Amino acid sequence: MVEKLPHCLQCVHYFITHDPGRPYGCRAMAFKSQVSPGRVVFKNSGMICQLYSPKKRDLNPSGSKKLA
Repeated sequence: MVEKLPHCLQCVHYFITHDPGRPYGCRAMAFKSQVSPGRVVFKNSGMICQLYSPKKRDLNPSGSKKLA
C-alpha cells in the first residue's frame, strides 16, 4: 500500500510559476509541471518525495503576546 503523498503546498520548495502550461514548481528538484510536483515525483520514481520539507509555521504571526 502506498503512503499518503505529502502536500506540496506545505513544502518550502513549492512555488507557483507564471507559466500557464506548467503552473506548479519544485525548487529543490528544479522543475515545473502541470500537476503537483509530488505526484510527478511519485509517478516517475515510485517513491514519495525525499526532499519534502514542511514550512515552519509561526503560531502567533502578529508578534504580539496573547492576552488571557
